[in-house]
Amino acid sequence: MNASIHGDAQSRPVRRSFDTDGPGQTARVGRRLAAWLAPGDTVQVSGDLGAGKTCFIQGICAGLDITEPVTSPTFTLVNEYYGQSGQSGQPGQPGQLGRVPVAHFDLYRLDDPESVLDLGLEEYLDTCVCLVEWGDKFPGIMPSDAVTVNIEIGAGTRRTLEIAGGSELVSDLEAAVR
Repeated sequence: MNASIHGDAQSRPVRRSFDTDGPGQTARVGRRLAAWLAPGDTVQVSGDLGAGKTCFIQGICAGLDITEPVTSPTFTLVNEYYGQSGQSGQPGQPGQLGRVPVAHFDLYRLDDPESVLDLGLEEYLDTCVCLVEWGDKFPGIMPSDAVTVNIEIGAGTRRTLEIAGGSELVSDLEAAVR
């Protein structure tokens, strides 16, 4: 894994907050984060219902050149977007080529870690960029080096994104909110 995304083994992740003024800017931060991601990286996104988790993940997917619709897998639990093969996790829908394969999880409806493991999370971790909504429900099974994003609802469409990851990554994301 890229040390600049996660930091080195001796350092703690850098944590910084960013204010965005609407969905476009929230997605733009996600798109900027995508430039740093490669298979084997995990981004854990948390926040209340309606905070913008899926909007942020749509930005990441756009930055990874996924052109098919990206929706939260609330009922399917995981959507797959295959960057190299052009296949999609949606039956009957051809996918578009993206830069890397993506596994997008929504753990909101799950109650125990065993349910998450039954989805095959561990198999995706090494081969895909894993984007996990509500991963904070299961800290014991999330990768310890995951980039974490917590989104808080502000007034109107404003959001505060608290992001923890390697110092170079976090510093670079500041440019997306300027």
